[in-house]
Amino acid sequence: MDVSAPLSAHLRKRLAPSLLPDRPVGAESLKVEPQPDSYEYDEAAEKVLLRKQDLRIIPLSATIYLLAYLDRSNIGNAKILNSETHNDLLSETHMTAYQYTIALMIFLVAYALFEVPSNYLLKRLSPSRWIAFLMLVCGSLSMGLGGTHSYAEVTVVRFLLGGFEAGLFPGLVYFLTFWYRAEERSLRVAFILASATLAGAFGGAIAYGVGHMNGDGALSGWRWLFLLGKYQNFLRDTAHWLTENEKKLAKYRLKAQGSDTEQLTWRDVRETLTEWRLYAHYLVYFGVSLAFSSLSLFTPSIVAGLGYQSLKANLMTVPPYAVAYVVTLIASWSADRYNARGIHAGIACVIGAAGFMASALLPATAYAHRYGCLILASAGVFASIPPLLCWITSNIFTASTAGLVIALNISFGTPGQIVGVWIYKANEVEKGFPTGHWTNCALLLFAAAGCFMLTGYYRRRNGAVTRRGERLYRY
Repeated sequence: MDVSAPLSAHLRKRLAPSLLPDRPVGAESLKVEPQPDSYEYDEAAEKVLLRKQDLRIIPLSATIYLLAYLDRSNIGNAKILNSETHNDLLSETHMTAYQYTIALMIFLVAYALFEVPSNYLLKRLSPSRWIAFLMLVCGSLSMGLGGTHSYAEVTVVRFLLGGFEAGLFPGLVYFLTFWYRAEERSLRVAFILASATLAGAFGGAIAYGVGHMNGDGALSGWRWLFLLGKYQNFLRDTAHWLTENEKKLAKYRLKAQGSDTEQLTWRDVRETLTEWRLYAHYLVYFGVSLAFSSLSLFTPSIVAGLGYQSLKANLMTVPPYAVAYVVTLIASWSADRYNARGIHAGIACVIGAAGFMASALLPATAYAHRYGCLILASAGVFASIPPLLCWITSNIFTASTAGLVIALNISFGTPGQIVGVWIYKANEVEKGFPTGHWTNCALLLFAAAGCFMLTGYYRRRNGAVTRRGERLYRY
C-alpha cells in the first residue's frame, strides 16, 4: 500500500483532525479560532466552563478508575498477603502458581472480548446509565472474590469481572471526547490513568493494614481485602450543572473538531478497520500494554523477590506507584503543551525499557539498585499511556468513530497484557525475573520505535497536505 497516497474524501472527513492554517503544527497552531457569526465567543466564559468541567468530570472519573484498578491489583496483593501463615489466596483456594496465572489471563480474555460492545452500549445508553451499571456489577463481583474457595470459583468470577470491567477505562476515555478538545485531553486522561498508580500505592498500603485483620471474623486477610474494595461511585453525563449559554459554548468548542451525535455507520466501521495508520497505533499500544499488565499484577511479587517479605512487600509497592503518578502528570501536561504526544510517549517508553534492562543486568542480590530500577520502569510505563491514547483520538474526527477506535486500540493491547501474566515466572524469583524484565524491555523499545516512526510519518504527511489545503495531523 502506498502510505503517502491521499485518503478518500469521506475518510479524511471522518478520521482526520481539524482544519488548520498552512504553518507548522504546534501548540498555538492547534487553536481553532472562533467564528463570530456562529456563536458570540467569550474567552473568559470558556475558562469558567473548563474549570466547571474539570471539577465535575475529572475527579469522579479518576475515582471510578481508581476503584476499578484497585480491584485489579488486589489479586496480586492477595497472592502474598499472610503467606507466612498459609492464609494467602493460593493456599486457601488450593491453587498452583500455574492456575493463578490462568485466573489472571482469563480476566484479560473477557476484557478483550467485551471492550468494543461496551463502548457501543455507552453511546446508545449514555454514560450515566452504563458506567453506573458496570460499577454496580463490578463491585458485587469484587466482593464475591472474597468468598471463593477453589480454582474454578476464582476463574469464573475473574472472567465475569473482566467482561464487565472492560467498559470502564475505554468508556471514560471516550467520554472525555464529548467534553474536551484534542489538545486538552492528555492531561485529563493522565489524571484518570494516574489514579491507577494511586490505586497501586493505596493497594499496597491497604493490603498492609488489612493483613493485620487476618483471622478477624474467622476470615483471612485476603478475603477482607476483597470485601472492603467496594465500588460506590457513578458517573452522570447530563449537563444540568451548566447554564444554557455554557451548554452552547461546550458544543461550539468541539464543533470544529468533529465531535457530534451521529450514529456509527457500517461505512465508518469498514473504513476505520481498513485505515493502516491506526494499526500502527494499535501495535505501539500492544508493546506498552505488556509492561503495564505485568507491573499491575506482579509488582508485589517483584518486590518480594527483592528481599521484602509478606506485609513489608505489600508496603514497599507504594513508592514506585507514587513516583509514577507525579511523572505521568508532568509528561502528559508537557505533551499537550508542546503538541508532541508521540515524542513524549516514545521517550517514556525508552525510560521504562532502561529500567527493565538495568534490573535484568544487575546481580539478583543487588536489591537496592534493582528497587530503584523498578521505580524508573514504573514511571516510564505509566507516563507513556496518556499521550498514546490522546494521540490516536486527536486524529479521529467524529465522536462515533472515536468510540470504536478507542475500544479497538485497548483491545489490541489486551494480547500484550495476556503475555504479561506469563513472563514473571515463580521459578525465576531467585534469579531476579530475567525473562520478565528482558521481555518488557524489548517490547517497550519496539513501542518507542513505533512512536518515533509515526511522528516522522505525520510530519511528512503534514508537509504534503498543507500544500493541498487538507487537514493536518497532530503528533
